[in-house]
Amino acid sequence: MFLKFLVRRLLYVIPMLFITTLIVFSFILLIPGDPVLALLGENATPEKIAQLRQQLGLDQPIIIQYLDWLEHALQGDLGRSIFTGQFVHEAVISRFAVTFQLVVTAMIISVLGGMFFAIMSIYYPNSWIDYVSRFFGTIGMSMPNFWLAMLLVLFFSLKLEWVPATGFTSINENPVYFIKGILLPALSLGAVGTAQITRHLRSSLVEVMSADYLRTAYSKGVERWRAIFKHGLQNAMLPVVTTIGILFGNLLGATVVIETIFAIPGMGQLAVNSILQRDFTMLQGVVLVMIIMVIIINFITDLVYAILDPRIEY
Repeated sequence: MFLKFLVRRLLYVIPMLFITTLIVFSFILLIPGDPVLALLGENATPEKIAQLRQQLGLDQPIIIQYLDWLEHALQGDLGRSIFTGQFVHEAVISRFAVTFQLVVTAMIISVLGGMFFAIMSIYYPNSWIDYVSRFFGTIGMSMPNFWLAMLLVLFFSLKLEWVPATGFTSINENPVYFIKGILLPALSLGAVGTAQITRHLRSSLVEVMSADYLRTAYSKGVERWRAIFKHGLQNAMLPVVTTIGILFGNLLGATVVIETIFAIPGMGQLAVNSILQRDFTMLQGVVLVMIIMVIIINFITDLVYAILDPRIEY
């Protein structure tokens, strides 16, 4: 039954990827500005404009441009940057590792922080930590990550000088410098995720912990911490799994702002630079890879959900 569910989900993913490529290619063309004029300048002659437009293939009908781009994209070739001439897939791959490390670190902070606050809130109901968890779950959801990022830089970087305000070091190069450089951007990204998981997991635990089978466990003398971790958490994690899957896409999109603030050379910063330079080819590659990553994570989320709750297969 799980194999049928897996095949069915894969059949959903294939047309979704095709629609994604069409939307990415079409919408980016609607961005104001002409890349040819951006390259040649406003004083370029009509002959030079026509010549460059022909070289870039921009003189072809939109459908021909799309089919040509899709054919090369299926082969792993996303074209070349209009400005630098660099292969788009090479630029995206080099930046992807940076963004991936940032998003994964933010996800770890979100999941661990959210689980900690939610479990402590349930373990000590109506205590100060319960009220703190509720307050944090509310205020964290409404806090803009760019505002939090600037506060963290102002306090921890400029005032206390504990961590650098900008820059990035890969974990493979120096783990210590990686932690120092990634801490503030990851906290800025992960704060909202922590609040979301805290609220959803706490609400789910409240419902699960009042179930009849847990009341029976209490009557048999099962300790509260054992009931939470062994019996309650697995069932309470079902809706949280969906939250985590959606959260990954939100964090990936938020890197556009966070990487710009902290001068992190990732995909988000590459997307911003591509927009400013009207580098449509590079922007198409960046957005396409980001959307594909979100689709893959959603697919994995569906599989995890089916493993935790086999009823979803039906």
